[in-house]
Amino acid sequence: MMKDLFADLRPSIENISEGVSLFPAYADTAVLMTQIESISRLAPFRHMQTPGGHKMSVAMTNCGKYGWVSGPAGYSYSPRDPLSCDNWPDMPECFRALAQSVAGKAGFPDFDPDSCLINRYAPGTKLTPHQDKNERDMRWPIVSVSIGVSATFLLYGNTRDGSAKHILLHDGDVLVWGGKARLYYHGIKTIKTADHALTGKLRYNLTFRRAG
Repeated sequence: MMKDLFADLRPSIENISEGVSLFPAYADTAVLMTQIESISRLAPFRHMQTPGGHKMSVAMTNCGKYGWVSGPAGYSYSPRDPLSCDNWPDMPECFRALAQSVAGKAGFPDFDPDSCLINRYAPGTKLTPHQDKNERDMRWPIVSVSIGVSATFLLYGNTRDGSAKHILLHDGDVLVWGGKARLYYHGIKTIKTADHALTGKLRYNLTFRRAG
């Protein structure tokens, strides 16, 4: 009850650090989930393989001109889904509008994402600390949208050394990082078992990038 009573008191933007901004409850996640369901019918969620041969615990798919892929050859962006050899599904206009709107408010005008990685987290899964560094132009930010079960985002610096900043992300929260923070290491702590009215026990995450 306390969370519901005070939800409206969260600020419209929280400046986490230079180049990192959090927009609480910014996204209409019911609309986003409808689009995710349509995308996943065309390009199903899958557990990609790391270059070292391990299966990722987080299930993934993509939409947009480019999709992020992983396999024995390494990490890269591809215009085609390696499972179907078809182009990735088009990025819904509401996805693009959301990413552009929040990026502009974070100080990154003219952001035009051409890739959206969609992650699906089940209880017990996590995302180990990493950099988003396969994009061609690091001037553009990363825009990350949380849907469903809450998660703790781990934000490091230019290395994974030392303690991470813990940022609790709830349904509808949007996190943007760029500029000085563009190559900061980041990850997601192990997802705890919980229930959400929209997604059940699952957490979804949209990550918008300018890949090409």
